[in-house]
Amino acid sequence: MLLMNEKIKASEVALTGLDGEDLGIVSRDEALSLARQAKADLVCTSLLSSPPPCRLTARGAAKQTALQEKRAERVQEGAVKTKEIRLTAQIEDHDYDTKLRQSEKLLASGHAVLLTVKLAGAKEGAMAKELLERMLKALASLGERETGIQVSGKQVAVKVKPR
Repeated sequence: MLLMNEKIKASEVALTGLDGEDLGIVSRDEALSLARQAKADLVCTSLLSSPPPCRLTARGAAKQTALQEKRAERVQEGAVKTKEIRLTAQIEDHDYDTKLRQSEKLLASGHAVLLTVKLAGAKEGAMAKELLERMLKALASLGERETGIQVSGKQVAVKVKPR
């Protein structure tokens, strides 16, 4: 939570200037008038101490910084998402190229890709495994396999994580 200007309710604040110089403990009204004179914002950096430490920052810079921090947090917490690409063992060249391009795009944007081949018959298992190995070789520059090629019942799958 970012407290700025008139939203700061403390009667006194420990003020830091635009260049980081310590201006001491001043009244809230005096700090606000100094901020107006300098065409800056008065920003409270912590509510845990008394008087609260506040600083003068260039107008709009505090909000910009807060937005950037929030964006960085979102990027960190939203770890790698896995997207599934479904294929068939009897895939045609054009469709293969399309699925390969989709996989490359996802890996380049930081997503993990789960390549899944649905099996129609028992004989397709070997074909599906060859297809996934071919696809893994093509994606080697953008990603590396996270799991081995898993053959289970009606599907063959492998997970590729971005480099």
